[in-house]
Amino acid sequence: MKTVVIAVLGGLLTLAGIAALVLPGPGFVLVAAGLAVLATRFSWAKKPLDYARDKAEQGIEEVGKSPIRALGATLAALALVVVGVLALAGVDLPFVNALSAVVLILSGLFLIGTIVFARKQEKTVAEIAHRPAGEPQGGGAYRAATPRND
Repeated sequence: MKTVVIAVLGGLLTLAGIAALVLPGPGFVLVAAGLAVLATRFSWAKKPLDYARDKAEQGIEEVGKSPIRALGATLAALALVVVGVLALAGVDLPFVNALSAVVLILSGLFLIGTIVFARKQEKTVAEIAHRPAGEPQGGGAYRAATPRND
């Protein structure tokens, strides 16, 4: 019975994520969540889960490294939130009902959170890379000095 519940829940999350890839919503997050649920019981789901995780990490790195991409993603996120708020405020928008308006707002907020995380992560990586060798990096770790080629 547990296997059936996991299969149904994971399958529904994955299908919802696939739908959200073309509709407004956190598609990759739902796909990864569905695959993570399926991977707890089915070994075949681990490989696509690893792929989805790698793609998500690549996307976060790209947004973190490129201020232009971060700006574009921020504008898109704000547009999602604005459309959702307008729909909830009673503005008649085609193809938008109360449920999709809430999904738009949540998607925009999730995207903003992802952008903030990516930019902070990139800033941390850059700071660590620019520290002089031999300085503590926290937790007792030191950055190793690179060997000179004299």
